[in-house]
Amino acid sequence: MKSGKRPFRTFWTPAIVAAFLAVSVGLSVFCGCKQSLERVRLPGRTSPEKLRPKALLIIENALNNPDPAIRANAIEVVATTGQKQLIPRVQKLLGDDYVPVRFTAALAVGDTEYYLAKGAVLRLTQVADDNTKIAASYAMYKLGYKQYLDPIRKAVRSPDQDLRANAVFLLGKAGDKSSLKLLYWAKDDDNSSPKVRYQATEAIARLGDETIVPKIWTMLVSKFVEAKIIGISAMGALGTNQAKEVLLTKLDDDVLEVRLAAAEKLAELGDMSGEQVVLSVFEERLTAGLDQSGQERIMVLTALAIGRLGTPKVTGYLPKLIESDSPLVRLAAAQAVFEATALVSAKTEP
Repeated sequence: MKSGKRPFRTFWTPAIVAAFLAVSVGLSVFCGCKQSLERVRLPGRTSPEKLRPKALLIIENALNNPDPAIRANAIEVVATTGQKQLIPRVQKLLGDDYVPVRFTAALAVGDTEYYLAKGAVLRLTQVADDNTKIAASYAMYKLGYKQYLDPIRKAVRSPDQDLRANAVFLLGKAGDKSSLKLLYWAKDDDNSSPKVRYQATEAIARLGDETIVPKIWTMLVSKFVEAKIIGISAMGALGTNQAKEVLLTKLDDDVLEVRLAAAEKLAELGDMSGEQVVLSVFEERLTAGLDQSGQERIMVLTALAIGRLGTPKVTGYLPKLIESDSPLVRLAAAQAVFEATALVSAKTEP
């Protein structure tokens, strides 16, 4: 079976890392974006609800895409948007040739608590590949078998930095606060790579430990965009008033990707202050001069922010984004369609 390159986290887990992590997977992520954001003049009039059939078709087709990066990201969209009718298709991808696809499929089974796949993920806990094994262990843990947290904890002490990074990420997702001591060890261990330290910091934040805030601050002022973006995700995971105040400051960051990430996280926390950041991408043609991969990064992050915001001003751009030449932009737009319609439904419920 093929592994591709690591890390194994997918394109927008934790919903914002975009091309920085996806490119390092070593797969053919960036497809030509013939339709740049410069050509999107005005928002369309189609409501997100009317785009749902097309969005579902995009996700279905992506699950069968020959590019494993597209398949992996499609799996994540299925889990994120709760498209349970597609989980049987995801279950089949537990046997995919590529580790990133198997890894993401196992996480989706766990996160959607799809018990019918229990036998399949149980078999994956016995495979030779350690990354697949810990993803399957996470799925078993989410299905109610708490002892399967132990293999993930053991992997945190692995000398393999990619395995260690994935393990701390999974411990954060698992939500068991008894893992905090181990996560702090991983963050502070001299042998941990920067990637492991970033992931451990985010995982600690996911578990609600506010004492990690000073470390997150150092990430937010880093010269590395990836560190800033994971720091934003960590602040969003904390979700405190202090975290919101910090995220508001990042709406003025020098880097557009960081501003969009902050807008998305704030919207997830119920603060729509980042709406103008998204609108500026279109109104001010902020992608002018970027190469195709740069445009795609912005398109993906913009679509994800639109999904979280769900306001009429920004969702009007979804018809253009969902017709993009890029499969990843279409996937992000499809996710946004389902998230935006869920927001509308929630507001109209009695």
